Amino acid sequence: MEIVLIGTVVVLALAVIGALVVRRRRPRTGTTPPIVSDRDGRRADGPEARTEVGGSATVATPSTSPSATSPSTGLGSKIRRLLGSAPTEDEWHGLEQALVRADVGPRAASDLVARVKERFDSESDPVGLVREEIVGLLGESTGLILPGDRLAIVIVVGVNGAGKSTTIGKLAAKLRGEGKQVMLANSDTFRAAAGEQLGIWADRAGVALVAQERGADPGSVAFDAVTSAAAKGSDVLIIDTAGRLHTKIPLMDELKKVRRVAEKAAAQTGAGIDETLLVLDAQTGQNGIAQARAFTEAADVTGVVLTKMDGSARGGIALAVREELGVPVKLVGMGESIGDLETFDPRSFADGLLGSGV
Repeated sequence: MEIVLIGTVVVLALAVIGALVVRRRRPRTGTTPPIVSDRDGRRADGPEARTEVGGSATVATPSTSPSATSPSTGLGSKIRRLLGSAPTEDEWHGLEQALVRADVGPRAASDLVARVKERFDSESDPVGLVREEIVGLLGESTGLILPGDRLAIVIVVGVNGAGKSTTIGKLAAKLRGEGKQVMLANSDTFRAAAGEQLGIWADRAGVALVAQERGADPGSVAFDAVTSAAAKGSDVLIIDTAGRLHTKIPLMDELKKVRRVAEKAAAQTGAGIDETLLVLDAQTGQNGIAQARAFTEAADVTGVVLTKMDGSARGGIALAVREELGVPVKLVGMGESIGDLETFDPRSFADGLLGSGV
């Protein structure tokens, strides 16, 4: 009897298990397609999520998230939340810290908040005041200042990895698009790949390149390039320089030497050094200030090119450089394409920094 009872229980258990397996394998009809998260990790199962079914695969097309366009995002919205009709000292301090986190820099942030605080009253738009102060600090956009009646020389400096070669290629293409005859010079003879990279950009931009073998004297390359560009009737010569040396020679001393040699050649040919551009990665934050100070003192920098402004870069370093060093931002790199180099616009920059809360 006990054996029969045990056998019955086993049979019933096997039947239940079999039914569950069949149920799990059975195709589901008339049910909601599986939920697929979009790239931001949000669930795509809301009323605005659109599904596209092809074959057995179901893909949820991400809907437009309200947070992507909501005025609650951006530095501007933080400012509105911080500053009411009568901000406290803690709230003014909060504004200063928000600017510092946007890479504006402690000194520039402190000065900017002091000016806004002085102008503020209960009827003021705090974001509008901050925007006006940012634009005022940056000054009017000038872009490059190059003569049209002789060879213009542009020296480009900056640490390796900031985007010097890319910037030079984009600038060459931009000037050539304006009808100018452009030549490049590779005075970064210490880095193995420098010549190859600049050669690729020269080909893309359709301009000539003066270069020597690796390890050649950078000053000699600069001198030959100036005389060659002048002899060929070029309008602009762009000289690349080292961002790091693999010798005992200090980098800044080498840059000074290249500039002196280029000036000597320019004097002999009737040319002149018109711009010395410092290329800064906008994402370096306050490290960029130390870079800018060192290069400005050594190379007589006339303007800054901010690169990598197309990603998560906040770019507040433009304010810090302007406030602490008095050097204007002249160009910005907005992407990887050869045409992604634009003249710096302080008003557009202020809008971008403040975000959708403007």
